Amino acid sequence: MSVPHLLIYGCGKMGGAMLKGALAGGWPAASITVVEPFPSPDLLSLQAKAGFILNPAEPRLAGMMLISIKPQMLDTAAEGLSRCLDGGSVVVSIMAGKSIADMQKRLPQVTRFVRAMPNTPAAIGRGITGAYATDALSEADRAAVTRLLQTTGRLEWVESEGLIDAVTAVSGSGPAYVFHMVEALAKAGEQLGLEPAIAARLARATIEGAGELLFQEAETSPAQLRQNVTSPGGTTAAALEILMGEGGLTPLMTQAVAAAEARAKALAG
Repeated sequence: MSVPHLLIYGCGKMGGAMLKGALAGGWPAASITVVEPFPSPDLLSLQAKAGFILNPAEPRLAGMMLISIKPQMLDTAAEGLSRCLDGGSVVVSIMAGKSIADMQKRLPQVTRFVRAMPNTPAAIGRGITGAYATDALSEADRAAVTRLLQTTGRLEWVESEGLIDAVTAVSGSGPAYVFHMVEALAKAGEQLGLEPAIAARLARATIEGAGELLFQEAETSPAQLRQNVTSPGGTTAAALEILMGEGGLTPLMTQAVAAAEARAKALAG
């Protein structure tokens, strides 16, 4: 399948992860242009190795543009973005809180928009992205966007733009919830007398292993995996009485995710 010329506008951590994914996924370097005013040493090294175009004086017209700048930079960048787009371009935005309506005001010549929310495991090819596309995208456009977004992991299309806030709350912010769980588990181990370094290693390895088991046992539900390690009347059951009781992990996580979604909506204005 041929691919459109890809222009990545903004290449920090997430933009860099998408760039590496595109290159690893077979996107020709000659079909990639990157605009990044402050390129990191890693980006410069990758450019020297891979040969994509970096910061040309006049970027060529984008068949597909990935906008990965900070949301507050959109107004400043709009003129530069607009020069690289026409009515046939597809714009894929990973800017948190910036709606398609926000972008249409600044890029009126564009009708083909995708709003996407990846997460940080994209950096190792194990991310998941939620995305919404306007009806103007053709089947070929959607296939090209799918190919790009799947280079960093899995992809889920949602049926309305409003659900991107829910995606942000669950998976976009979700890695931080897991990292905090590691912190909390390690701290609990310390309270029981374990040395901090040992408690940290035990907690980290436990979450790593459980995540890998979820991945390898994809046909088995998380509930069944939980039951598989829970003996009636045993130690795990005693802990789960707390975690699954009133005020336990499910209502707490529901509140946390709802707070993240509310903040995402507030940022969108």
